[in-house]
Amino acid sequence: MNIKSLLRYILNFIHFDITKNLEYDRLTKLIMRRVINNNSNCIDVGCHKGEILESILKYSPEGKHYAFEPIPYLFHQLEKKYKRKALIYPYALSDKAGESSFQFVKNAPAYSGIKKRKYAIAKPDIEEIKVELRTLDEIIPGDTKIDFIKIDVEGGEYGVLKGAKKLLKSSQPIVVFECGMGASDYYGTNPKELYKFITKEVGLKVSTLKSYIKNNKPLTLNDFDYCFKTNKEYYFVAHK
Repeated sequence: MNIKSLLRYILNFIHFDITKNLEYDRLTKLIMRRVINNNSNCIDVGCHKGEILESILKYSPEGKHYAFEPIPYLFHQLEKKYKRKALIYPYALSDKAGESSFQFVKNAPAYSGIKKRKYAIAKPDIEEIKVELRTLDEIIPGDTKIDFIKIDVEGGEYGVLKGAKKLLKSSQPIVVFECGMGASDYYGTNPKELYKFITKEVGLKVSTLKSYIKNNKPLTLNDFDYCFKTNKEYYFVAHK
């Protein structure tokens, strides 16, 4: 574990959130501990270096797990480390299969995605690469019940969700996803359409991470629209 990862672990452990992202990391892991059982089946979309996948494997050692990471060097690292514990795929997920250009931010890989977006670094070093697009509905067997999904794809989450419509309707999993201005808007995401897709077409509710943990009421359409447009919250939970 490097110094940065160790610091993140310590701050998560003592519940000290110096940034919004650290708070979301901590809350995501708290939700995972509550909802993932020993044999839960899980999906990590935008696996990156495998931090969330590591937790998935810890909480569900007997489950079947799928991880997706289109950045080549990260995919190879994940495959080498986890190939006997999870199914690792080098695809970018969307609502259709095919090929796409992909913006690999070399000096900040976590910002990489299919489309260019707003970057919180002064000089993003971007290399455009080609990636294969797939959908969750074509990869995950129809008879496999999925219990938990994490989606962190720097703005392309609506496409991932639309490409998993059958899975979402049949499994009704817990889905933790990032969504908001500065990323999702670059993909043309309309927050009200996304909310209606989740609640009307899939049959799940939408909450903030804190509200879900506290068992508060889910977000209304206007609540979600406000969060999206103001970035007051940009991590959410889709749930039963």
